[in-house]
Amino acid sequence: MARTLLTAVLFLAFSSIGAPQIKAPTDVAIEEKLGKQVALDVVLKDENANDLTLARLVDKPTVLMFNYYSCPGICPVLLNSMVDVVNRIQLEPGKDFRLIAVSFDPADTPEQARRKKANYLNMLKRQFSPDAWHFLTGSAENTKAVADSAGFIYRKEGDMYIHPGAIIVLTPKGVISRYLYGTTFLTADVAMAIREAAGGKVRPTISKVLSFCYTYDPAGRAYVFSITRFVGAAILVLAAVFLIFILKGKPTKKDGAS
Repeated sequence: MARTLLTAVLFLAFSSIGAPQIKAPTDVAIEEKLGKQVALDVVLKDENANDLTLARLVDKPTVLMFNYYSCPGICPVLLNSMVDVVNRIQLEPGKDFRLIAVSFDPADTPEQARRKKANYLNMLKRQFSPDAWHFLTGSAENTKAVADSAGFIYRKEGDMYIHPGAIIVLTPKGVISRYLYGTTFLTADVAMAIREAAGGKVRPTISKVLSFCYTYDPAGRAYVFSITRFVGAAILVLAAVFLIFILKGKPTKKDGAS
């Protein structure tokens, strides 16, 4: 009976983790390109509508993120998380690292980028140079070229985009050093990734579990983090481990004992 129960718990746990509902379609993903250089020479526009390339900006460890301004799903969550990280991190923005947000929606304009930048800078609780965080826009062809070079694959559906959630840490030479998956990030993880990128190190992704924890919301036409499914699966796994511990520690009666 106990063995049957244990088997059932494990089956439910791993079925929940691997359920197809939490997997993004194959044409929306992160294709890791660790050790490769992003497209530094592609022309984009800054918040003042000036033409520039990433080569002019990436001169120190850089946190690169892709989003678009009308996103109803994970983009605001990711950007808010980066504000929280910047508020807490001991590294100095603009000196030790910089941030670059590239919009992949060609409908987004430099004026919108300027407003977005102002909104997020106003959320910061520390001294912050405006040059430490750029919000860039560009043509569909150019922004896609940058996204492709970073392995960030998205798809347009109607007026919205289906896309993964992640940040990409670059070395001062624009080489991809690390991927951090999800929409919220631990300050310590980001700080470590920045320090490693500063030394030109390339680190493999240890865990990719968060890249599969998004569900498609037909109403919002976006992928959102399915925290309930992830936590539920984790609880089932812990329950299975606890059951194993109990079964192994249960004393058995000796033959003939009353």
